[in-house]
Amino acid sequence: MAVQIPNNILELILHACRSSYPNEFGAVLRGESQKIKEILLLPGTLQSRDSVLYHLNMLPAASRGIGMVHSHPSGSFRPSDADLQMFAKFGNVNLIVKYPYKSAEDVAAYNFIGDRLEIEVV
Repeated sequence: MAVQIPNNILELILHACRSSYPNEFGAVLRGESQKIKEILLLPGTLQSRDSVLYHLNMLPAASRGIGMVHSHPSGSFRPSDADLQMFAKFGNVNLIVKYPYKSAEDVAAYNFIGDRLEIEVV
């Protein structure tokens, strides 16, 4: 089953990534199973020079949703070791958005162990 993301949420994520550049953007994904329904923006993640993973890691487990989204200003989809550790904590739908943050082509989805998933924009 593909990860489903509404177009308006995808556009919000892409805009937030562009606005945060050259810093990382990060947020919690909320929804059911592999259907993203909303994102939870966290204080300190929009214009912070700290790693967004640091801020997301500070969340209590109950607020972690179905996964997370964060940007890679480097332009790579490749999850780092730190990304893979966070995927394991956050859930089964994790998005990496690569620079230049223009379209769904710049978004990759991964499960909790780092296997790539298909994305369906609805």
